Amino acid sequence: MNSTLLKFALPVLTALAISTTAALAVEQNCRFIREKPDREACYRHQEEELAAKRKPAPASDESKTLETMRQLRQDDDAVYRSISNICRGC
Repeated sequence: MNSTLLKFALPVLTALAISTTAALAVEQNCRFIREKPDREACYRHQEEELAAKRKPAPASDESKTLETMRQLRQDDDAVYRSISNICRGC
């Protein structure tokens, strides 16, 4: 009975160890890279990844277009109201 448990647990633990190691390998610690150009490239790469994660999801094109059109319409209405109050040739 003990050997059955060992036969099942060993592959599971091995898979868990491999997946954990792969996850840690993705996250680099740049300060331990000796060559300066490689270290700076590592920092730039991490900054790009962080910026991509922080970037908000883009709004859909249709809602963005509608919002832009609405804003343009409001701006046009404000300009037309200010022009209508100008005395021409008084």
